[in-house]
Amino acid sequence: MNIDECGTHRKLQLQELKAIRNDANENMTIYKVRTKAFHNRRLRLKEFKVGERVLLYNSRLRLFLGKLHSRWLGPYIITNVYDYGVVEIKSEATKKIFKVNGHRLKPYYEKFQEQKSDEVILEIPS
Repeated sequence: MNIDECGTHRKLQLQELKAIRNDANENMTIYKVRTKAFHNRRLRLKEFKVGERVLLYNSRLRLFLGKLHSRWLGPYIITNVYDYGVVEIKSEATKKIFKVNGHRLKPYYEKFQEQKSDEVILEIPS
């Protein structure tokens, strides 16, 4: 083989490699855009109102041993809702007020109360 032919062949190989890398980068960006759109479609936005009762997620509970410890603290009362998901809450026990990220909150549901209903006896006519 001639040295010039080897040089041109190597240049072609390098150009093909650049084209393959460009295609891979384009496919990667397309994949990222699609997965982000899929993720954003499945998100549920949390909207809180002043006076609502919520539970706060405690992410520092990993120090304690045991599986059955609840990571949710509360209930807290929402005192103010700011822009960009910031929520101001007040503790019912200590009356302290502090700001947290809205993603760390979930609604607090009261215990279910049973309601007594009247009993109706149906008689079969004879």
